[in-house]
Amino acid sequence: MAKTDKNAINRLYKAVLKLQTEKECENFFNDICTMQEIEAIAQRLDVACKLLKGKVYTEISADTGASTATVCRVNRCIKYGGGGYKTVVERLDEEEQK
Repeated sequence: MAKTDKNAINRLYKAVLKLQTEKECENFFNDICTMQEIEAIAQRLDVACKLLKGKVYTEISADTGASTATVCRVNRCIKYGGGGYKTVVERLDEEEQK
């Protein structure tokens, strides 16, 4: 696979930030991703939510259908990554509590 231009990646991030409604987001992701890609991303986010709530790998794997390798990868991102999962999960939790 050819290396993607950093400007193209930054354009993608900016594009996501331009979306204003859940419907716009749905339409954009339906256009840019396959349903399998969307489901994989959604599954990883679900795994992150459960990890941050203290659930164990086997329970998460059973609940989400994610492999334990995926659960482990998401956990590694939570512990050593840039904090993206934690930021999003905290904001989603805040919104749900309103």
